[in-house]
Amino acid sequence: MHSDEITFTGTGGEALAGTLDRPDKEPEGYALVAHCFTGGRNHHATRRIARELCERGLAVLRFDFTGLGDSGGRFAESTFSSNVADIVRAADWMRSEHGAPQLLVGHSLGGAAVIPAAPRIPEVAAVATIGAPSDPAHVTHLFEEVLDEVERDGRADVVLGGRHLKVSQAFVDDLQAFDPMGAAAGLERPLLVMHSPQDEVVELDNARDIFRSARHPKSFIALDGADHLLRRAVDSRRVAQLVAAWADPYLPETFTPGID
Repeated sequence: MHSDEITFTGTGGEALAGTLDRPDKEPEGYALVAHCFTGGRNHHATRRIARELCERGLAVLRFDFTGLGDSGGRFAESTFSSNVADIVRAADWMRSEHGAPQLLVGHSLGGAAVIPAAPRIPEVAAVATIGAPSDPAHVTHLFEEVLDEVERDGRADVVLGGRHLKVSQAFVDDLQAFDPMGAAAGLERPLLVMHSPQDEVVELDNARDIFRSARHPKSFIALDGADHLLRRAVDSRRVAQLVAAWADPYLPETFTPGID
């Protein structure tokens, strides 16, 4: 596997940092992985999922959303909608430089974001979510202690995942305005919903709501024993292997998991 560090221009004009993981042979397809809320492209789960997909023949792009990791811009000026738009921007970069993604994979809030992003990327043939909230506004419980301050002052400082960030009222308003069930119903792509019954951050009912809203073909896999962040390497590897096997019929005909 080879990894190239790349940059592309985000929705707000900022430089977004990404890593393109490529198999040792000619890629048999392309995938894009959206990280969990504040996690970054080098979050252990994002990195492991990309590696496993890469070892199965796909070239995989993972990137940092605005104001996170090595990407430019300010997190306080980003919104859920801008994150969705930046997934589309990332796909545009892949299309122009290598090949457009046929598979989108999103973890947590990244999972909620890939659903509305997919219809804006014509080449996407399949979408997989991991521990995704059915309502992106669900993440506000992570900083509910400062919501009054956000409403009063327009923004507030929070610590999320060990990062010091500013959360804006625009970010909160955008989360609350999004129609997640409508996005799932209008996906028009095969959808794989993966969720742990033991998820301590996003309850299993979220997976039920996404699954019920989406149209067939759709599948659900319970990640029994995994936590929300997939801290155990065995869980993130299992996720990638399951995604690759499930996506096989929807990807280019040359893509055959585990067979050279």
